[in-house]
Amino acid sequence: MYTAADIEKAIRAAADPEKVKVLSGFFKTDKGKYGEGDIFIGIPVPITRSIVKQYLDTPLDQLEILLHNPVHELRMAALLCMVEQFKKATPEKQEAIYRTYLSNTAHINNWDLVDLSAAQIVGAYLENRDHTPLYRLAQSPLLWEQRISIVATWQWIRKGHFDDTLALADILLHHPHDLIRKAVGWMLREVGKRDKTRLCQFLDDRYRNMPRTMLRYAIEKFPPEERAFYMKK
Repeated sequence: MYTAADIEKAIRAAADPEKVKVLSGFFKTDKGKYGEGDIFIGIPVPITRSIVKQYLDTPLDQLEILLHNPVHELRMAALLCMVEQFKKATPEKQEAIYRTYLSNTAHINNWDLVDLSAAQIVGAYLENRDHTPLYRLAQSPLLWEQRISIVATWQWIRKGHFDDTLALADILLHHPHDLIRKAVGWMLREVGKRDKTRLCQFLDDRYRNMPRTMLRYAIEKFPPEERAFYMKK
């Protein structure tokens, strides 16, 4: 059986100090920014993925240990491993992964960590269950739980189910943080790719008061003249 230490050793061996400054800046680790205090060791996601593939049998309790590590790429490795395990897990193991995930949202604390795992774990687990947990997450004071709530619905958008995405978008419509505005706009854009009429119906009653960032993301795939129309207050 592999351990958290095994994965950490492999990840640290791939560290590239020259990439640390770029990644730290991109993920806003400076004081007062959303990623304040996050530590990077300079490993792109594709390399992390390739390493994780060698450790997919790592027990969940060891992945949870890794998820508590202050190094961003090690938390990423834990989440990517959990995502891959979830795909082939028994219902009991899937529930364990889901509960471990939601018990550790304080450590899923940057947008890339959320975006590479929320739909694949939270959305997948709740797909045929009560969706109420997402509404609790949307009302959470924790930024990352709010982002998890909307990004998790990507799992359902892909299958043509939009009701929860639009309902959660309404809850988060006037959120003050750019990371939530972008996530909501992104999910609305995904709805529009599959059902433009449904997206337009949502926007027609709200576009005048939506944050401009959210709206720009939502209508990104529209023709220029339609984008111009919606951007007018």
